[in-house]
Formats: sequence, structure tokens, C-alpha cells
Amino acid sequence: MNLEEINEIVSLLESHPSWSRWKLSRYLSEKWDWRNCSGQLKDMACRSYLLKLEKLGYIKLPERRCVSPNRMVKRVIEPMLHSTALIECRLKDLEPVEIINVSHKSDYQGLFDFLLFKYHYLSFKGSVGENLKYLVLDGENRPLGCLLFGSSAWKVATRDDFIGWDGATRQNNINRITNNMRFLILPWVRVPNLATHILGRVCRRINKDWQEKYGHEVYLLETFVERGRFLGTCYKAGNWICVGQTMGRSRNDRYKNLQVPVKDIYLFPLVKNFREKLNN
Repeated sequence: MNLEEINEIVSLLESHPSWSRWKLSRYLSEKWDWRNCSGQLKDMACRSYLLKLEKLGYIKLPERRCVSPNRMVKRVIEPMLHSTALIECRLKDLEPVEIINVSHKSDYQGLFDFLLFKYHYLSFKGSVGENLKYLVLDGENRPLGCLLFGSSAWKVATRDDFIGWDGATRQNNINRITNNMRFLILPWVRVPNLATHILGRVCRRINKDWQEKYGHEVYLLETFVERGRFLGTCYKAGNWICVGQTMGRSRNDRYKNLQVPVKDIYLFPLVKNFREKLNN
């Protein structure tokens, strides 16, 4: 902890007792110039910092003005018309397969959200933080699948050992990894090698897409494949590296007694010197 920063926060709280938590975090983000690579204020990161200081007993924050509802839980995903006709053919018969960055073509946002919501076994209500969404269409504009990349898991022992991370370095560079949170091939699509083809093409473009959207690169991809449900075939075929398994506990498992499915951890370096870049 930075004692000078803590003293500054205490002084602000004493001199501005009417300030909300939001106003305090915005003010400090601007004063300390806490911004992401796109120039946006990192006020949520600042608020997390303030909450951590309060938990440790360094400061006492103002009372919450209101409790925000979880907008993702209450969000209604609108049904979207789409073809569900059986697609059973060779990969070359689907050409040209188009992989659309949904961020650049908002007309596809509703279809992307609905397909993941309805057909992915984990469903989908929305994403927060830095993320990229890809919708896959065939040459006849029929949907084939979706991919969602988002925030990397905060702490994974085998991944961190593979990179060579300690806690402080991980904290500084965690945004240079992204997690393949959802990968869906629609249930009526039965095309050999399609998943591997899509994954390979996305791997070749995601660094550029991420930099265009957020102003910084990503150097490593990760994903978690539930054992017993999936074999991870497309990741293996795409030369992703299996570095181990999860412990079978949720990140919210405070008392270490909440069992969740064990998952294989796969990583895919996007640059040759990824360890060097992730340890700078």
C-alpha cells in the first residue's frame, strides 16, 4: 500500500463528507491519471482499491447511496429469427465462411446474444469489462457459431507457473491475457474440422482486433474445458497447450467446500516472446 495515497484519501474524506463513492473514485482516477490504453478513466479499478483499503481498516468510505440491481441477471434477451436447417457437409462447401467482429457491426449484436443465450450450455446474459464477440456465418449468411473472449481468470496456479508470474506481475499484466469464455458451434451444424478452422482464424486476428478496440495488445489466450463434457478436440488440433486442471472449486468458494466441475486449462501464445512481454 502507498502511505501517501492513503493519507490523501483520508484527507479527501474528511474535507468532503458529502462525496459519494462514485465521486471519490472519479476524482482520484483523474488526479492520479489512472486510465486504460484507450484513455478511459479506470474508476472501477480505483473503487476496488478503495474497498480493499476499507476492508484492511485504513479508511472508512461513505455509506452506499443505493444498491444497484444486477442488470445482467434481469436482462431480457430478445428472440431473433435465424435458420435452424441442418447443415451437414464438407467445410469447403460452406465457403466463404465469414467471421464477424460484432463490435464493428452492431446489427449482429442481437443475434449473437440470442444464439449464446439459447444454445450454449452455460447460456449468456451479457459481458462486462474488455471483451470481443465473433459471429460466424457461412456463404449463404446462415449462422454457424459464436465465440466470446473476455476477462482472464484472476489467479490460476498452473497458468501463472507456466508464464512465470508472481502476484505483483500478474496484477500489472492480467489484461494482456483474454479468456475464450464461450465457443459455440450451433447444434444443427455438423461439419468436420469447422471448429478448428474457426478457432485458428480467430487466433490469427484477435490481437489486431483487440488493439483496435482497446488500444493494447494481448499476448496469450486461455480457456477452460469442462472434463467429462468435452474433449477439447479443437483446442488440441489448434495447438493449444494443456497446462493442467482446475481444483474443482469456485472462485467464490470462501470455505473451500463448494464443488464445481474440474476443467482442463488450455493456453495459446499469440507471440513468440509472450513470457518476456507478460513479465515486463
